[in-house]
Amino acid sequence: MDTGGHDWNRTLREQWEYHWNHQLRDRLDGLTDDEYFWSPVPDAWSVRPRGGSTAPVRLGAGDFTMDYAFPQPVPAAFTTIAWRLGHVIVGVLAMRNAAHFGAPATSYETWEYAGSAATALDQLEAELDVWTTGVRGLGEAGLLIPVGAKEPYPEAPMADLVQHIHRELIHHLAEVCLLRDLYLHTKPATKGEIR
Repeated sequence: MDTGGHDWNRTLREQWEYHWNHQLRDRLDGLTDDEYFWSPVPDAWSVRPRGGSTAPVRLGAGDFTMDYAFPQPVPAAFTTIAWRLGHVIVGVLAMRNAAHFGAPATSYETWEYAGSAATALDQLEAELDVWTTGVRGLGEAGLLIPVGAKEPYPEAPMADLVQHIHRELIHHLAEVCLLRDLYLHTKPATKGEIR
């Protein structure tokens, strides 16, 4: 592949890193546990203390589980910030980090979901660090290597997977920010609280 001297690896990383550094990270600062677990609609899927869910399937290995169903309902269940972060941390990042960058094997079933907003944000940052370090380590040549059997389209190049993961991150974390906005405009602030 003649890249004409262009650093495509840097371009793909900047697609995500710019968005994270200039549009998302600051919007996640100060996420409270009340926001993290808040459900603006009845029967929303969330992350709940083990034994506290009525969802058909409860995924997770620790004190908290994530609501799910097989097959997924139509229309899809509404999901809380906790659920959306769990999805991003595990399904978008941790499982890909394990498949491609040497991170420990994990799954929705074996993950220990965060019981607080702070823990979830720590998990997110840790998985993002593994992902961005892994993508950087691919260099230019690594972007052309097929993703292999651990992905639905094994012949697709790593560049396609990197672009897909970045779209997923931007999409789902923008949803988290929107839910924070909805929370702010729906729940009255406590006396003296500045938002």
